[in-house]
Formats: sequence, C-alpha cells, structure tokens
Amino acid sequence: MAKRRRLETPSSADLDRIEEQFRSETSDRPALGRGIAPIAQVAADSAALSTVESADVRAARAKVEADAARLHSAQEQGLLIAELPVDQIDEGAMIRDRMVMSEEDMQELRLSIAAHGLRLPIEVFEMVVPEGQGRRYGLLSGYRRLHAVRALYDLTQAEKHSRIRALIRPRTEADEAFVAMVEENEVREELSHFERGRIAVIAANQGAFANTEEAVNKLFATGSKAKRSKVRSFALIFEELGDMLRFPEALTERSGLRLSAALRNGAEARLRQALSLRIPDDADAEWALIEPVLQSVENEPRDAGRGGRPRSKPAPQGWIDGMTMRTSNGVEIRRGRDGNAHLLRLEGDDLSDEVMDSLLSDIRALLEK
Repeated sequence: MAKRRRLETPSSADLDRIEEQFRSETSDRPALGRGIAPIAQVAADSAALSTVESADVRAARAKVEADAARLHSAQEQGLLIAELPVDQIDEGAMIRDRMVMSEEDMQELRLSIAAHGLRLPIEVFEMVVPEGQGRRYGLLSGYRRLHAVRALYDLTQAEKHSRIRALIRPRTEADEAFVAMVEENEVREELSHFERGRIAVIAANQGAFANTEEAVNKLFATGSKAKRSKVRSFALIFEELGDMLRFPEALTERSGLRLSAALRNGAEARLRQALSLRIPDDADAEWALIEPVLQSVENEPRDAGRGGRPRSKPAPQGWIDGMTMRTSNGVEIRRGRDGNAHLLRLEGDDLSDEVMDSLLSDIRALLEK
C-alpha cells in the first residue's frame, strides 16, 4: 500500500518567496496594464491603429460597389458588347431561316463594313463544350454580318476583321431563339414565302414547338391572319416537296398557293413523279414540270363529298354581258365606274383572303410594269 505524503503549511518565508517570483515574471508585461483583461487591451490597440475613413472615402467605395453590381447585372442580361474571334462563332448552332443571300447585297454589306466598320453587333449565346476546348458561341442573329466580316478577313487578313462585336445573350429556350431570329430577319430583309414555311416546319421538328401550327402562330404572331395562312401553305409545300424542289425560293405567292391547294387535293404523288422526270436548270424549267400537274388538278370536277353547296346545273362561263364575267369555278366579276374611278366587284364561294391577297399582288405587278 502506497504511503501518503503529508502536506505541510507553507511558512511566511515561503509565501514571500512565491510572491517575489510572481512579480518578477509579470513585471515585463506593462502593456497589459493593471486591472485590464488581455482581450480588451488587444481590441483597444487595434482600434487605435485603424484609420478613421472620411465620408468621401466611404462614398467612393459605395459607388465602386454599385458600379460593379450594375456591370454584373448588364453582363447577366446580355447587354454588354464583346469582341469575339470570328472562328469561335458557330453559325450552324441553329437551323437558319435564310436560304439564299443575294451576292449583290452581300457585296454592298462588305463594302460598308470595310469603310465604316460594323455598326450593329451580332447576337450570340455561349455553348456548352467539353472541358479544355475553349469557348464557343452559337449565332442567334447577324448571319449576313458574320459572313461579311469573315469574307473581309479571308480577303485582307487584317487583324481588325479577325474579331467581331457581339452581344452575348443569356441561354434561352429554343422557341425564344427561333422567334428572335425570325423577327430580326423579317425587319431587316423580309423572308421569302418558302423560307417562312420552311423555318416553321424545322422549328417544330426540332421540338421548339408542339407542331407546325403552333410554330406559325408564335413565329409570326405579329402578322395578320392571312399572312399566317400563307405561311402554313408554304409549310405544306416544304413538308411534301422540300426534298425535290431545287428553286423553291422562286415560288411566287400565287404559284405557291396553287401548289399547296393541289397538295391538299392529293396531288403529291403526281407532282413528285413530274419533278423526277429531269433535273431543271432554273426556276422556269422547274415550274414547267409542275404547272401541267396543277392544271390537271384544277380542271378535275369537284368531289361532291368535299362539301360546298351543290349546283343544280353548271353556271355559264365567260362574259355574261359587257360588264360581267364568270370564271370556271363560279366566281363572278363585275366592273363599273364611279366618276374617274374604276370598280371591280367579285363574288363566289371560292374567294378567300389568300386568293384576294394574291389577286391584289398580281394587279399591282401589272400596273407597275
């Protein structure tokens, strides 16, 4: 069993020695001060060393922080213009609505950019690419401007044409991107009838819209009801014959409406057969293959099962009198005078907004010759 050590009460001499030793150990810390806790002394020292900022300094710092916040917000909204290398921009990231670019117009654009620079930036969005491949941007709008700058760089190798000013837009949904592209081209250089129908079908097929009908209604929401009806007609042409037509952009409004009407009447097989007879060299040769089929369809008797009011007997055709004419499909045209004005009145079941728009276009073309 261990023997316990007996504790002894310190003597007066021991107490004096301990106190003297404590004083010698703490005598070299005068900064702590008597009766002040160490942490309080440290805080006081830090406050004494800090410089009191003036109101002007605080205001300047607040302005810098506000400017940085505004800059970040503008960047997030795609409102800042950046200069991007032209080889980092992929114009094929989206299917374009523009099919044909006039060389005369492109030459004019190239000369303008060479002389005055690019006045309006293109619009792009940053693409997702594998790590380590560098940044890539998909083109939203500015297809012609991008091609013009690239052509200038290829021609001159000038450093100023190796980059292009661009707005980096936030990544958007596909339908919004298609709408932005169509609106930009409609404002700058109106699309052809076929181009409108084509982009509506492609946008629907890529899943941006539920179907072609919805694509037409949203892409051309600001257009009239008659305009959207025409777009649907040319969309049908693209769906049924887009793989065979070599010069579809040459289709006029009237010829396109005739072609779409024949397709609705079941003439697709005959039209495809006619187009496969030979490869046309130009738009006129292609139309020469199509028109006989259209005439054949238009001369066929109307199927009574397709609706419409039955006729007890065929109405007379041609001139009825000196002021009235009746067409083969029953449309009656009357002419008249009101002072110096010439008047035409048309009546018939087959008249529609599309037919009237086409007729007005033909009248305008005739009068402007």
